[in-house]
Amino acid sequence: MNEPPPDMPCGKRAAFTLHSRDPLNGGPPLDLIDRSDLTPLDLFFVRSHGTLPAIDPAGYRLTIGGLVERALTISLAELRARFPRAELSATIECAGNRRDGLLAIAPIPGELPWGAEAIGTAAWAGVALRDVLRAAGVAPGAAHVAFAGHDQVERQGRSFGYGGSIPIEKALAPEVLLAYEMNGAPLPPAHGAPLRVVAPGYIGARSVKWLAEIRLQAAPSDNYFQAHAYKLFPPGARPDTADWAAGLMLGELSLNAAICAPAAGARLPAGPVELRGYAFAGGGRCVERVDVSCDGGASWATAELLGARQRWAWRRWRALAKLPPGRHQLVARAWDSAANTQPEDPRQIWNFKGYMNNAWHRVVVEVE
Repeated sequence: MNEPPPDMPCGKRAAFTLHSRDPLNGGPPLDLIDRSDLTPLDLFFVRSHGTLPAIDPAGYRLTIGGLVERALTISLAELRARFPRAELSATIECAGNRRDGLLAIAPIPGELPWGAEAIGTAAWAGVALRDVLRAAGVAPGAAHVAFAGHDQVERQGRSFGYGGSIPIEKALAPEVLLAYEMNGAPLPPAHGAPLRVVAPGYIGARSVKWLAEIRLQAAPSDNYFQAHAYKLFPPGARPDTADWAAGLMLGELSLNAAICAPAAGARLPAGPVELRGYAFAGGGRCVERVDVSCDGGASWATAELLGARQRWAWRRWRALAKLPPGRHQLVARAWDSAANTQPEDPRQIWNFKGYMNNAWHRVVVEVE
């Protein structure tokens, strides 16, 4: 394993690519991302909107209020002692994952140029959110569970904590965690220590880090990142013409697949080549098949799925192909347990925020 340089933040490997230092944003090279079912902590992507907060676990308190029968204030130690431990392997994916494919069509100003690296799978441990909500008592009229973090962000001339919400039905599902461990270790600062939300199957923006407050309410969160930022607009909309109130609030992730190796632009010897990658189905669906093509989608073969079939975690895949000399466009697409597949052309789903690109993933290589 490469040793990180002295200035590489948060214990990430030297190979980790930083898109920005403050706020901290970056991810691993694709050829390392799919080596195991669980993403190592020093390779797990980081998405932040403000400076990482420093929180003393001993003094940490979580408040639960709003449409509840009993408002609660709970320390981390009390959370551990009062509620059963819950564990789940789950994938978190940024809504901007694979934005580079949309950037190739038209500029997307002000957004990070993610490739296919803004995704990772971890073994999370903590307590089930529903256990905490039941302890507080869900009052009539509660339809959404809103989260606010300790991190401070600056938007539209205001300073506030990052926030978002999920519907009450999702919040009461057994898979949603308040996590204090990641891959068997205490939650790292860059990933939300001492406590974060893990909302499997939803965009990563709803898995709020550095959790400060939970509120039950009748409407979705009015936080900037729920009510404004993470919205989807049609291809013809632009920031200066869009009806921001009419944008679709992002929730469940779309089915997606990516080729991790060989890398785009690789020069390969003629003969056998191994294709590797990942696929993930949001919303609790499972990946059932991955197809690969070595001729731009003219013909297809079925890849081998690796690891166990799981509702909330990705499936790694691999396929062997024999490539003659020349230029080859490698393509991957997935199918899920609802028989959904991916759109062929990213122009059909281009949007000025660069969100939710799940068009066929294409990689061009040269074979000598």
